[in-house]
Amino acid sequence: MDGIGSVNDASAATLDQWRQFSRRFQYYLDKTTPHGVYRWIGTATLAVFFVLRVIYVQGFYIVAYGLGIYILNLLIGFLSPLVDPEVDPTDGPLLPTKGSDEFKPFLRRLPEFKFWYAITKAFIISILMTFFSMFDVPVFWPILLCYWFVLFVLTMKRQIMHMIKYKYVPFSIGKQKYGGKKSSSASSSGVGSRAD
Repeated sequence: MDGIGSVNDASAATLDQWRQFSRRFQYYLDKTTPHGVYRWIGTATLAVFFVLRVIYVQGFYIVAYGLGIYILNLLIGFLSPLVDPEVDPTDGPLLPTKGSDEFKPFLRRLPEFKFWYAITKAFIISILMTFFSMFDVPVFWPILLCYWFVLFVLTMKRQIMHMIKYKYVPFSIGKQKYGGKKSSSASSSGVGSRAD
């Protein structure tokens, strides 16, 4: 019976170490949240390393193709609104259609941080897969590349048509910015200033 107790103690200790590692990992992951540019630079570095690795070994094209399909799927989620107006036009936050409508921000189905995290994990897993020959399936890569480009063009065309139909832009570039009252008018009228 002592053997069973020591196995339970060992598994409990391992589980406790895993929880501690998970908390520490989540802590550092949370600290990266406000540093979007640096996160994306790191992911771009992983992408360049993956491309160079595939070019160097001249293989793992099926891994690259699978990665491309996965990134395309994530991109669709990133560009799509949280509530699709085509499916349910009355539920959830609606986008303003007239100038008198209240401003409502664009809510993504896949937020930027989760989009980044999923792509980064995908690149890390793909890089690790290039070190195992069982994932190097011989394929004629130009066909995969052409098929991926056709899939990308058709998918983006459908997504852009959806954006045009429901009048939303998933990026804040070029959008009108709304500010509060100007502080200069408040200070000139005596609001907020102290008379001594």
